[in-house]
Amino acid sequence: MSESGALSGLRVLDLSDHRAQLAGRLLADMGADVIKVEPPGGDRARTIGPFVDDQPHRDRSLFFWFYNLNKRSLTLDLTHPRGADLFRQLAKSADVVIESFAPGHLAAMGLGWEELHAINPALILLSIAPFGQTGPYRDFEADDTVLTALSGMLYVNGYPGRAPVRPLGLQAYHSASYFGAIAAMCALFARDKSGQGSWVDLSMQEATAAAVEHVAGSYFENRIAEPRRGTLHWSRFFRVGKCRDGYIMHCTLGDWTSLIEWVKSDGKAGDLIAPEYDQVMHRFLMAEHLFDVLDEWVKDYGRDELLERAQLLRQPYAIVRRPEALFDDEQLGARGFFVEVEHPELGRTFRYPGAPYLFNGTPWRVYRRPPLVGEHTASILRDELGIEATEAAVLAGEGVV
Repeated sequence: MSESGALSGLRVLDLSDHRAQLAGRLLADMGADVIKVEPPGGDRARTIGPFVDDQPHRDRSLFFWFYNLNKRSLTLDLTHPRGADLFRQLAKSADVVIESFAPGHLAAMGLGWEELHAINPALILLSIAPFGQTGPYRDFEADDTVLTALSGMLYVNGYPGRAPVRPLGLQAYHSASYFGAIAAMCALFARDKSGQGSWVDLSMQEATAAAVEHVAGSYFENRIAEPRRGTLHWSRFFRVGKCRDGYIMHCTLGDWTSLIEWVKSDGKAGDLIAPEYDQVMHRFLMAEHLFDVLDEWVKDYGRDELLERAQLLRQPYAIVRRPEALFDDEQLGARGFFVEVEHPELGRTFRYPGAPYLFNGTPWRVYRRPPLVGEHTASILRDELGIEATEAAVLAGEGVV
């Protein structure tokens, strides 16, 4: 492994399921040696499609690939006494353990916080559960949809007077993973001062609520439940409009004079030429009407033509693109966002989303493609625990690895 990563030298044991595997991926992307500990036969996430060429196989899941890039794979049966003992030995030299079992499950296997802390006082245990390790909802199950609903994210997503809309993707899981990675690094900073590890108890529901920028703030400041506004941003200064051939993001926070002069020159300004619209607060109060006028203005424009003119006038407009169009995005291309990752066992390379952030001294990079099931089991057992091939073969025969 390269020594250039920001987290080089950090050892992470990743026991998480698909709900929290992004946390380990974020640490791996920064250079940490993240070992994905899977049951013999592979992690359940490997059964989630889509699959390469639509051929279901545990080593062809694009879902698993995304969340486990840059990790190594160790198969280990934690329910077997020998498997649990091997994990304890690995934990002695680990810096972080990530788990997303039901609260109490890890302890029931003899691998809970008390046991791990006793064998490695410097260890950080990051536990990610739907509602945390304590409280009245502790034992409740929840998937991404339930978590977005209970965090307020689902309620504000959609149009007024219509049913709420489920957020795209797995935003609750991702929010929890980002907060989890941040919390783990904060715990490592604290360890640098105290020498002691800590148990990080992370509630996925709480993390998701914290990721919704305005819902909690409005409730605690004004005691109001935020409504659904369609594409109108809660600040009331942005809204999506439809051009002749695509969608544009309006914004009224730029140079209002140049924007309204442009609209007026097209004969579409209507009552927006009134002097009170020069005031930001009036534009805030009249947002719905203002954007209705601007929607009427842009409906016959070509999307790219409108964007180019807006940027020349230093208007903070942006186009709204389909996900597949991002592959040809000029800005993402200039930043080298998408990276080609070789999968030699398939004789092909695949394009992955790359760095979500850029570091100058320790740039993001691909250390390894996502692992095959148990690909590194033999080398980890040999190099970390001194178990030779003969003994490893016996363990495999017993279903331990």
